[in-house]
Amino acid sequence: MSKAQNDVVITGVGIVTCQGVGKEPHIALLNAGSAPQTIVELEKFKPYPVHPLPEIDWSQQIAKRGDQRQMENWQRIGVFAAGLALDDAGFKDDAEACGSMDMIVAAGGGERDINVDTLIVDEGLKRNDREALLNEKLTTELRPTLFLAQLSNLLAGNISIVHKVTGSSRTFMGEESAGISAVEAAFFRIKSGESTHALVGGAYSAERLDMVLLFEAINVYCRDEWQPLWSRDKGGIISGSVGAFLVLESRAHAEARGAHIYASISSIEGDRGNRNAGNFEKRLERLLETSADLPPESTAIFSGSTGIPDLAEREKAVLERSLPGAAVRGFGGVTGHGLEAHFTLGLAMAALAVDSGAKVPVFDPAHEKPMGAATKAAIVTTVGHQRGEGVAVLSAEA
Repeated sequence: MSKAQNDVVITGVGIVTCQGVGKEPHIALLNAGSAPQTIVELEKFKPYPVHPLPEIDWSQQIAKRGDQRQMENWQRIGVFAAGLALDDAGFKDDAEACGSMDMIVAAGGGERDINVDTLIVDEGLKRNDREALLNEKLTTELRPTLFLAQLSNLLAGNISIVHKVTGSSRTFMGEESAGISAVEAAFFRIKSGESTHALVGGAYSAERLDMVLLFEAINVYCRDEWQPLWSRDKGGIISGSVGAFLVLESRAHAEARGAHIYASISSIEGDRGNRNAGNFEKRLERLLETSADLPPESTAIFSGSTGIPDLAEREKAVLERSLPGAAVRGFGGVTGHGLEAHFTLGLAMAALAVDSGAKVPVFDPAHEKPMGAATKAAIVTTVGHQRGEGVAVLSAEA
């Protein structure tokens, strides 16, 4: 593949999952000879399993305790992962580069007041005028500052404050699609020459009863025990606390400063629409067209499947039909589902696999086959739990 100066390349990886902090434990996971250890919390939110946050020394990336205290956990996770990515790319102490760096973040709302939520649900069981009940409680129970703490763009604001990333800033909000759109926007800004370097990513705190309730309300959360991703016959989603940020650059910008390039992004696109009557399959097949010429034996497909049985089955069928012989890996089975951060998480793991030439082990031994060769290219998918699909293709530098 010819190399152009406006190729979009990955030069920094910041990743936090239940499997560990930083790229090293994840490189080890991707190069292991066997399926990764399952790290899951079964008791805290019983009957709902979650993949928990690992032990983190926040001060490694958020030096001021005051900054740490004023953030909610999803913000701390994101600011920490963003700092890891900047460190990894060699930008952390480069004030000029951080001052001109684009920042594109995928974020949900902040953490809710569980006590108020519980009060409203309990009162709602006793009354039929629930609209009136809701208005009463909103005016008497919510602190005015609580809404401010829920603003989705606070993650970007805290990254600016802590890491001095003060170029343009955008925040996308809206489930898995937010993560797809964030990376897509960064990719095309660099590809078109509007930008030379960008910090892009997201964070998700799974250990929240309000988020478990939202998934349970639509009957998509896996209950009682952990099951491998492709083997889930009830519910489907097991969420995980995740932080995943990438530094993207134009090839010219990266080479001029001698940066290490993990992989180049050949293409990226997101789409959405009705999933009935084969529309989902047609849309996903179209998104995968750019990967048709990849050698299957050295291509790893990092599927961002939620594990919801029907969707997972349909996605896997399309992947195996579109690129037969490529190794499919449902990474959410070992990290948990990261919602807004899930697509960036898949890109981070794919970049590490491509860069290290990993023979990625099976994550679900009953439904995935071993890789026959080292990873030279990777496809990353994300299929939202209700809507939105995205596909990115990564290529090795060699």
